[in-house]
Amino acid sequence: MRIGIITPAPPNSRSGNRITALRWAKILRRLGNRVSILQEYHVERYDLLVALHARRSHPSIINFRSENPQAQIIVALTGTDLYRDLRRNQAAQKSLKIANRIVVLQPKAIEELRPAWRAKARVIYQSVEALPGPTSKTKANKAYLNERSNGSFDVCVIGHLRAVKDPFRVALAARSLPYSSRVRILQMGSAMTDAMAARARKETRANPRYEWLGELPRSEVRRILAKSRLSVIPSRIEGGANVVSEAIIASVPILASRIDGNVGILGADYPGLFEVGDTQQLARLLARAESDREYLAELRDSCKKLAPLFDPTREEKAWADLISELFLIESA
Repeated sequence: MRIGIITPAPPNSRSGNRITALRWAKILRRLGNRVSILQEYHVERYDLLVALHARRSHPSIINFRSENPQAQIIVALTGTDLYRDLRRNQAAQKSLKIANRIVVLQPKAIEELRPAWRAKARVIYQSVEALPGPTSKTKANKAYLNERSNGSFDVCVIGHLRAVKDPFRVALAARSLPYSSRVRILQMGSAMTDAMAARARKETRANPRYEWLGELPRSEVRRILAKSRLSVIPSRIEGGANVVSEAIIASVPILASRIDGNVGILGADYPGLFEVGDTQQLARLLARAESDREYLAELRDSCKKLAPLFDPTREEKAWADLISELFLIESA
C-alpha cells in the first residue's frame, strides 16, 4: 500500500514525534508498504494516512479526507493532545471524529477519550532496539563515559527543555541532597527557548551536581543512558514517553512523575513514582536510590518485568494487525 505519515516535526529534528514517525515508517516498510513522511499533506494519493498529533495535523487530515474520501486515516495521539487539546480544541476533536482508528501509546490514554472514540482506539507500545555490544567503534566513547563517571552516581534526564517536561525539577531536587551524596544530574536535550537555554547554563554554573549537555545524537544519548545509574522523567504531560521504554530496555531504573502517561506504562504501584512538581519527594527518592541497594534493585526488577512490552516484534505485529483490521473492514 501507499502510506503517508504526517508529523509536525521537521526533517532532521530529534523530537519525539519525528523519532516515532521514523520508527513507524521503518516498520511499515518491513510490512511491504511504500511509506512517505511529510510535515503537511497536499494532494498526494495514499491508501492510508497516519497522522501524529490530532490538533497540529488537523489541516492535513481535513485535506486528505477531501482528496481521498475512501482512504483510511489513523490519528496517533500525543501527550498534549490527550491531556490538553482534546478537552477544549475543536480541531483536535474533529480529527478524532474523522479518524478510522486512533493510536495511543499506553492504556490509560483511552480513559481520556469519549466513548465513541474509545471504540476506535488501539494501544501500540513504542519499541526499542537493544543497544549493540561494545565494538572498536565505541571504545573511544566508552573511555569518555568512564572518565565522566569518576565514581559519581549518574542520573540522566532526557528530553527537550520545555515547560511541559518540567525540565529543571531534577536539578532543584539535587540541590537539597546531603553533602556526602555522589549524585550528578546529566541533562540531555535542546532548549526550546533562549530563556530555557540561559537557565540551563546558569544552573550548570551554580549547581555542582548538574550539567546540561545540550542536544546530542540519539546514539550518544542512549549510550549515556546505558551508563547511568538512574533515569528520571519529571514531566507534567506525556502521552507515553519513548525515554521510558528506552530506559527499561537499557536496564536503567526509573523515577517518574505520577502522571497518566507514565503510570500507564509503569503501573500505579510502581515504586519510583513521585507527585508532579514535588521537589522534596523527588530528592528523597534520589537519596534512597543512591543509598539503598535493595530499593534500586526493586526499581530495576520492576522495569525488567515490563521489557517484553517494548519488543520490536510486538510493535510490528500490532501495526500489521491494525492494518489488516482496517482493510478487512473496508472490503467487507
